[in-house]
Amino acid sequence: MDSTSHQHFKIILGSSSVARKKILADMDFEFTTMVDIDEKAIREENPEDLVMVLAEAKADAIIGKIKNEASRENDVKPTVVIAADTVVVYEGMIREKPSSEEEARLFIKGYSGGHAATVSSVLVTNLSTGLRKGGWDKVEIYFHDIPEEIIDKLIEEGMVLNVAGGLIIEHPLVLPYVKEVVGGTDSVMGLPMGLTRRLMEEVL
Repeated sequence: MDSTSHQHFKIILGSSSVARKKILADMDFEFTTMVDIDEKAIREENPEDLVMVLAEAKADAIIGKIKNEASRENDVKPTVVIAADTVVVYEGMIREKPSSEEEARLFIKGYSGGHAATVSSVLVTNLSTGLRKGGWDKVEIYFHDIPEEIIDKLIEEGMVLNVAGGLIIEHPLVLPYVKEVVGGTDSVMGLPMGLTRRLMEEVL
């Protein structure tokens, strides 16, 4: 991107999420990615606590890998690590990625004619100074009735199996059945832009 020539720092995005990569690119940043951790091993009952603990674990895992690499010796620019996590909350229950097609179907059927919320965390760490700032953002989503044939198509396609709660509101099949979004779509997709930018400014 031509507009990133002013960027005086390096960014490592601690996520393999296509949506998060797109959002960060749309924010006009250059970055590299490192794959994150096994999220199922970490448990918290409160969704806000869970997404923050998961983001911290992702950041710590990435920082541990970087410190073991000699390639950072010649770095003159500061490096920031951005870690993030998202869960869906439905009727008070935390939903992460569906474990099966059956669970994904159950999740989506539940949203039909109802509502859910997403809780997304962002944690930004400046590797040069050790300064770390984090926060979370919550969005409420209300749905029209979702036809059975639409749910069938979503399950067959398979993308819903790779996202928290099987929820992809920006998907062309889902979008017509989204009644209202109270908050930012970028947050639902996994990386709230405003929060991310503010945290980056705070650590740099």
